[in-house]
Amino acid sequence: MEKPKGKLIAIGGNEDKGSYPNPKSKKKYYLDFFELGILKRFLKEIPAKKPHIEVVTTASMIPEEVGERYISAFGILGAENVHLMHIRNEDDAQKPEYLRRVRDCDGIMFSGGDQSRITRMFLGTEILDTLKDRYQNEDFVYAGTSAGAMAMSKHMIKGGSATESLLRGAVKMGHGLNLIDGVIIDTHFVIRGRFGRLMEAVVTHPKTIGIGLGEDTGVLITEGHKIETIGSNLVVIADGHEVRYTNIQEVEPGRPVAIDHMLMHVLAKGNLYDINSRTFYKSKEAYWETRLQEVNHKV
Repeated sequence: MEKPKGKLIAIGGNEDKGSYPNPKSKKKYYLDFFELGILKRFLKEIPAKKPHIEVVTTASMIPEEVGERYISAFGILGAENVHLMHIRNEDDAQKPEYLRRVRDCDGIMFSGGDQSRITRMFLGTEILDTLKDRYQNEDFVYAGTSAGAMAMSKHMIKGGSATESLLRGAVKMGHGLNLIDGVIIDTHFVIRGRFGRLMEAVVTHPKTIGIGLGEDTGVLITEGHKIETIGSNLVVIADGHEVRYTNIQEVEPGRPVAIDHMLMHVLAKGNLYDINSRTFYKSKEAYWETRLQEVNHKV
């Protein structure tokens, strides 16, 4: 398959949407959204000068509140052509109006919540077919935060307690939207300690790359394989391609899972990771320098 022309932005959740600090609040990351620019980067990657943005709130149980926060945040960044798609059930997902808006927009943002709601509403729909086609063939940007990020991949984590992970069966898996294959995305990764959850998900699906996104942190995926870290926190890569042994297919449910030789990488802002070559780069400059050396070596 040809490299997709579009871009994916997967956000780990808790990205700042414009709330200023309250002295009584313990919440962090208030201003990182402005300073480090996850949502700003989303707008930057869209070529239109006045982009038409659609925010899909399907995953959320408080869609109106979540939607208004996004409109406020994008408004602070100067984006005014932002609209909300409160798709609440399968019938809504079949409405021609929503399909038209997906065809017409320049970028789309899926909110957080329950990723299973996203797949339940959109799998098998013309909306999803349109999203895949536009991502593959146009300069189109799909962004998702939390549940919206987890739903991007073919194999999706549906749930599972971090404290019980690496006990076989603790992590529940399902089918995602399949915008990208070969990866599994987990979110709210650092604060909620989901390292074991991602590792179990990866060995359940051999030869995959796990992407663990910290809060207020995201990855920009270009050409379907180049990952760039954006935001204020960390991204953890769990590479399952070279696992030498795991007992996950042998042990009874609830019993400990053994894993030998899973490779781990930790990315901070500006670092890159190439899914195809499974290589870490300290910067975009380092990536292109390596590519140039490879070309010169072939010549």
